[in-house]
Parts: sequence; C-alpha cells; structure tokens
Amino acid sequence: MTLRLEPVTFSDVPGWQDDDPTAVIEALRRCHHHVSTAKPYRTGSLGISVDDLMPAFSAASVNVADAASARAFFEQQFVAFRIRPETGKTGFVTAFYEPEIEVQATPDDVFRYPIYRRPIDLVDIDDTNRPTDMDPYFAFGRLHDGVVGEYPDRPAIEQGFLAGRGLEIAYARSKVDVFFVHVQGAARLVYPDGSRRRITYAAKTGHYFSPIGKLLIDRGEIDAATVSMMSIRGWLAAHPDQVDEVLWHNRSFIFFREADVHDERLGPVAAAKVSLEPGRSLAVDRLIHTFGVPFFISSDSLTRLDAGQPFRHLMLALDTGSAIVGPARGDIFTGSGDAAGELAGAVRNDADFYIFIPRAAAARYGNG
Repeated sequence: MTLRLEPVTFSDVPGWQDDDPTAVIEALRRCHHHVSTAKPYRTGSLGISVDDLMPAFSAASVNVADAASARAFFEQQFVAFRIRPETGKTGFVTAFYEPEIEVQATPDDVFRYPIYRRPIDLVDIDDTNRPTDMDPYFAFGRLHDGVVGEYPDRPAIEQGFLAGRGLEIAYARSKVDVFFVHVQGAARLVYPDGSRRRITYAAKTGHYFSPIGKLLIDRGEIDAATVSMMSIRGWLAAHPDQVDEVLWHNRSFIFFREADVHDERLGPVAAAKVSLEPGRSLAVDRLIHTFGVPFFISSDSLTRLDAGQPFRHLMLALDTGSAIVGPARGDIFTGSGDAAGELAGAVRNDADFYIFIPRAAAARYGNG
C-alpha cells in the first residue's frame, strides 16, 4: 500500500462548511444495523476496523436537526486526514449508477439476451481450495468432477455454455444493455406490466475485468479526452458487426440475484450489505479500506454532478469494484435510471481524498 496520511483540521477540508452530510448519517445507521445483526466488515489493510467505527455507528442513532448539526456529529466522532498517494498524484474518481432496463420473463425474437443467476457449479475460491497453478486473482472458479478450475468466460457463456440450466432471471432486448448492467453490477428490471424488480451482484466468473473503453481508445476508435459510456454505446451502435469482438474482450461475466425495490429513493444493496445512498455512496478498494468509513471528495474539475459547481461532498464507503484499485480511487453512486446514467457516464476526474478516521483510532495514524 503506497500512501501517506496527513492530519488536517476540518477547516482545511475544502467545502466542508458548505456540505450537508445528513444523508451520510442515515447510511451509517444502516451500517450499524447490519454489523449488529450479521458479520462485521472485513478490515482493510489501512487497519480501520468495525470496532473502531462502532462508537460512530452507535452515535448515528441520534437525529440531527440541520446541516450544521450533521457536520458537528462528524467533527465529534472523527479526525480528518488527507490521503497523499506516494506517487505524488491526486486521487481519481469515476461514477456508477443503477440502470433501468426493459425485460421479459420469457424470450421471444426481440427479448432474447438473458440475465443469469449464479450457477451451482460456480464456487468461491480462497487459499484453502485454490489450485497451485491458478492465478491468485481468481475468487471464483468451477467445480467439475471434483476438480476446481477456471470458470468459462464471457465468450463461452454468451455462446451457450449456460443454456438449458434454467438460470435465466429475465431477457433483455440488447446484448449491449446487458453488458452495461454487468459493468454497473445492479439494475432495476422493468416488465411489460410496469412492475419492477431489482437485481444485484451475486458472483462473477473470476476473470479480470478488461475495460472496453480502453480497448477502443488504444485502437484509435474513441478519443481518450471525451470517452464516456455514451460514446462507447454510440460506437457499438455504429459497428454492430464488431459488438461481440469488443464485448468479449472483457472476459469477466457477472451473475445476479433478485431483490424487491423497497425504497424507490435508495439504490441497490451493495457490497457493504446496505442500500446505497444516491450521491453519498462511494465504491473503494476494499483491500485497503473498510466499509462504513467516511471519505470527503473534493474535485475542482468535477462539476457535472453539482449544477456546475466543484464537487465537494462527504461520502460513505459502501461498495467496491474490480476497477477500483488504490488508496485514492473512488466510484461515486449517482442514483438509479437514465438521468443518473447520464450523470455517471462521463465522470473521470482528478480529486483530493480526505478520510475521516474514528477519533479513538486516530492516534495510530499520527493524530490524537
């Protein structure tokens, strides 16, 4: 892990006095409920544990009257540190959202691209069952005839490897739509009768995530300065004969589970096992950071999320992702539906990261 933590005062955090972090306190309450009724979050290599976070989780049960009271809560419970990557660079943020996608329960000539549940022969892999010749990156594999090996990848699955097993949750009209549901890791499914169901991440094949945007940039098909989800979709729509080749570049394949939509305002239940708070949830590198830790993100160049104003908001670490690697790397959840997708699609911005460490643990990091 290559980072340095620099203690700062809250007045040193740009935009802190103008932020309203009330929604983050609500998300802390959801984390508290989860860790109190289920297993605690895994401690990242930075060393902030759920035990460290419990005083703040417990204190979050008190209602706050206004933005100033919400800020006072965090100032009482946490100490602010700026994350300084040893590379000397700033941090970097992207964004993700929950797509809405039209589906049918049964296939026809139009709706023919399946969204799959987790297969029974897909197994979790760790140091106790990983074959000696398997890449340590793989957290999933296939158990076949008593032997664990790599699971078939995206090309194999899309060419029929899972056909006939009854794993289809629903069928979409576009292979590209399904691909981007995989990228986002969740979606709201809209059925012909208007009913909605949510799907959330259940597992994956285990193969490396290979971004198709980078592939198209490297080929000179898309400008790196303007690449976005919309520009990638536009290119795929204009080159239907190359869709399989480009999508299959990303061998990783995602499986889902179904869930009800209990609260239209909130996002899906993510890796932290609580619903995502739109605009206030951050996907982080879970090998370094622990879920439930607050981060303040400050970016002068990111203005599309705040009506033209620089982005300066407190977020809560509630999710992770294959492409989210490093101590100052984050993915902002913008919400659900097409409007949220428009916002998320072009976020690729430098940002400063401030981590709020529980006050009782702060001395371990150079500040009491």
